[in-house]
Amino acid sequence: MSPSPTPAPAPAPAAVRRAELLATAGEVFARQGYNATTVRQIADAAGMLAGSLYYHFDSKESMIDEILSGFLQELWAGYDAVLAAGLGPRETIEALVVESFREIDRHLSAVAIYQKEARHLSAQPRFGYLADSQEKFERVWLDTLRRGATTGAFRADLDLRLTYRFVRDTVWVAASWYRPGGQHSPEEIARQYLSMVLDGIAVPPKES
Repeated sequence: MSPSPTPAPAPAPAAVRRAELLATAGEVFARQGYNATTVRQIADAAGMLAGSLYYHFDSKESMIDEILSGFLQELWAGYDAVLAAGLGPRETIEALVVESFREIDRHLSAVAIYQKEARHLSAQPRFGYLADSQEKFERVWLDTLRRGATTGAFRADLDLRLTYRFVRDTVWVAASWYRPGGQHSPEEIARQYLSMVLDGIAVPPKES
């Protein structure tokens, strides 16, 4: 009889508290904006003194850095897994959309912060990875659309850059209205979205 597997050790209390503080900071940043948020406001939302918050983070810049870098690391882990699967162009777009809605579900505050703050934060050396990620994101989606147009999976007359912008914006704007734990799972929302984008919303005309 083989021995029972050793259970994974529970996270250290300090790590759990740090994650809770990041979640709180993310909610405050998303609601108020980075520049308008003070360390004291984050501490108040977390139910602690501002001085105690500095035990975990040296600045609010460190907090937003950890929030955004953590979100992007997980996003690219999911995207890279899709790209490594060797799927066709349509299937790749479908899988990227599903992964995008899953990330909105997991990192709603981080997505909202990214949308509001990435442009001006990326001008700072510490946040240069934001611009790098945006360039990679655009390249992945455009290359997939281009591959689909070349192979006949997508229409050859599409303006690929316009299509990319439309798909990008209509997927990620969901962060403004999506609520985790709601009526529809991220996978169901992705399915409905893909049905509309790839197959349309009009009923095909009946053949005479």
